[in-house]
Amino acid sequence: MKLVSKTLSAAGLALALAVIAAPASAQQKQAAPAAPQSTPLKPGTPAAMAAAREILQMKNASAMYAGAVPGLVQKTKEALLQSNLNYQKDLNEVAVIVAQKLAGREKEIGEGMASVYANEFTEQELKDLVTFYKSPLGKKLLLTEPRAIQFSMSYMNAWAQNFAEVINGEFRAEMRKRGKEI
Repeated sequence: MKLVSKTLSAAGLALALAVIAAPASAQQKQAAPAAPQSTPLKPGTPAAMAAAREILQMKNASAMYAGAVPGLVQKTKEALLQSNLNYQKDLNEVAVIVAQKLAGREKEIGEGMASVYANEFTEQELKDLVTFYKSPLGKKLLLTEPRAIQFSMSYMNAWAQNFAEVINGEFRAEMRKRGKEI
């Protein structure tokens, strides 16, 4: 029963995310077709890139990818260990060397994110966003948005769990009508 409840909770959450994302997705499709992921980003102007970097710095975006290099080194090591158990000691030692050698490469993510911003917003829009984020309301948004997102996700998870129980009840009721208890 717990497994069914957890599965339905996950399904409910997926449904909730799909429902929430669908209108946004539809709006994006109407606004402009999505560029294929293989399409390289246009280089932003130096001023646009500077503004984008400043926005990302104000949003503390680097916290999202700070552990990217060590995390990917660890995942790669674990994958290699699965088929090379006899090399565990060596792979552990090599992981340290590789992590040290590639330390700092996560900054490439920040530059990529700045390029994305520079492609999605005009130079003036980026400058306006910097001005906004420096305003009292912008500072409040930067300060409270992570918490608001966390609370929103908690609410959505609780809603999905409750709604999954409603769905479960509906399945059971419909199956009872067919003379089948589940």
